[in-house]
Amino acid sequence: MFTGIVEELGEVVGKDDLGDSARFTIRGPVVTADAGHGDSIAVNGVCLTVVDVLPEGQFTADAMGETLKRSSLGRLAAGSPVNLERAAALNSRLGGHIVQGHVDGTGQIHARTPAEHWEVVRIGLPADLARYVVEKGSITVDGISLTVSGLGDDWFEVSLIPTTRQLTTLGHAAPGTQVNLEVDVIAKYVERLLAAK
Repeated sequence: MFTGIVEELGEVVGKDDLGDSARFTIRGPVVTADAGHGDSIAVNGVCLTVVDVLPEGQFTADAMGETLKRSSLGRLAAGSPVNLERAAALNSRLGGHIVQGHVDGTGQIHARTPAEHWEVVRIGLPADLARYVVEKGSITVDGISLTVSGLGDDWFEVSLIPTTRQLTTLGHAAPGTQVNLEVDVIAKYVERLLAAK
């Protein structure tokens, strides 16, 4: 489990395509400081398992075909910046919201509207995820816990504070960029429970 509070802007150092999967080598000195084999690290909101911790703050992780198909990880290449977060510790504050690292789908940035001290980003919302998104509710975009500030039938908006703009990939992503989306898991459980009645 994660909180959607990005700890570090890392970088893809290498990517090995393995046919039905891929192995990534990622630089992230903060998240690897106490990492070991088998630990979970969210990469752009996708929970990946550490295979090896390497020198110079790097680690390797595998992504299976399902992950590559459902997320934007397949588009990453050497040099790509990535949002990184270690799994939440039970003795720490929950700064964002409950994030599983299980991407539900992808959206595309439609527009960016800057203000003096923040920026509104409009993102396309896939039809199968729209029912889980509510204004002022939580959503995870590329691993970042954000509040939905505007909502339409096929889009939603989030407002980025200066820190988010400076320290995450979303702060610099251009219109047309594909982003990973994870809706609030509580909404999915409520829907499932109500459907069973």
